[in-house]
Amino acid sequence: MIVAFSVTPLGVGEDVGEYVADAVRVVRESGLPNRTDAMFTSVEGEWDEVMDVVKRAVAAVEARAPRVSLVLKADIRPGVEDGLTSKVETVERHLAG
Repeated sequence: MIVAFSVTPLGVGEDVGEYVADAVRVVRESGLPNRTDAMFTSVEGEWDEVMDVVKRAVAAVEARAPRVSLVLKADIRPGVEDGLTSKVETVERHLAG
């Protein structure tokens, strides 16, 4: 399963990078495969472990912000591993062909 999510603190002004870094730190420390880009952080693993990471990432932001927005998209595909890499490699292969 791959989950792409975005955690945004509300009520803290426009500069939210420090708060987002708190959430990303939780993801990176989880040991699960992950990637962060300008819009989302993606994390891969089993349902319970991924959702636990998302919950803890939200809690890290919630600890310092009066309100938190969460956007989450999940690709639930049993039996697929290394989807973060293999999905991108498939697209790149088609682009090169």
